[in-house]
Amino acid sequence: MLRAFTRSSALLLTLVLGPGNLALAGIATKSCPEHGNYLQVLGSGGPEADDGLASSGYLIWLNGKARILVDVGGGVPLRFEQARANFADLDAIIFTHFHVDHSAGLPALVKASYFGSRARDLFILGPRGNDYLPSPSQFLHRLFSAEGVYPYLSDYLQPGQASYALQAIDIDVATGKSWQQFENKRFKLTAISVHHGPLPALAWRVDLDGSAITFSGDTSARSDELVGLASSSTLLVAHHAIPEGAQGAARLLHMPPSRIGVIAAQAKVGKVVLSHHMRRTQGNQRATVVAIRSSYEGPVLFAKDLECFPF
Repeated sequence: MLRAFTRSSALLLTLVLGPGNLALAGIATKSCPEHGNYLQVLGSGGPEADDGLASSGYLIWLNGKARILVDVGGGVPLRFEQARANFADLDAIIFTHFHVDHSAGLPALVKASYFGSRARDLFILGPRGNDYLPSPSQFLHRLFSAEGVYPYLSDYLQPGQASYALQAIDIDVATGKSWQQFENKRFKLTAISVHHGPLPALAWRVDLDGSAITFSGDTSARSDELVGLASSSTLLVAHHAIPEGAQGAARLLHMPPSRIGVIAAQAKVGKVVLSHHMRRTQGNQRATVVAIRSSYEGPVLFAKDLECFPF
């Protein structure tokens, strides 16, 4: 009886929704408007598994098409589906760094692309590696090469073997010096090395149509490199991973709200979007705003999964 009920229910859903929408039945979806440019937060959480949030991930929409994916943490592939984004539309995936909560979702997206329509190479950009974390080329090789974790996907590393190839770009910049190279008719990407303890990490700026979004990524922001990168940005996406007064390893890796406020004020950004929330910062929104307001007077917004911000 259960098997018969399941089959009949699936048939009914197919008739009502159509075969193309059956996979989204029962899943809340939220797309950004078709016209205009939007930042959509796919994952506003960190590495914790008890916060109800996807890990770090952001999607930039240009007139109804998802063009840039920033980080691909756990849960981001589901959010990508819920956003009704098309993997074939992506021009690039850029990583701030390769901690698990920023990168674990990439294999799932690559595998899912087999069932899609992508027919052009995809650029994967991120920081150079060290003994703690890999570079983009190392990351892809360790995942998808013949001797990697998923050797059955190795065709995606060889141009001409699959419908598209993954093209790694390793970025090696000294702290405080910007790098910019990737540019097309739609946007320009600029990256700068930031301090995230001993780990190679980048902050990113995306310029397009006279607007800019800066992603701080995970950083202690112990120096002022973010100020120049974020200068006059429409949005500054800052990671809200620690509360004011945090010490030890947490402060070595992340910046407190007061530091976010100083950077936003000096860079004269239009709005601050706080993301990468963690249990230790949830419930501290009032204190966070007070700390940021000591320097910055503009709007301060707390991101939620699937939320869209115009720019």
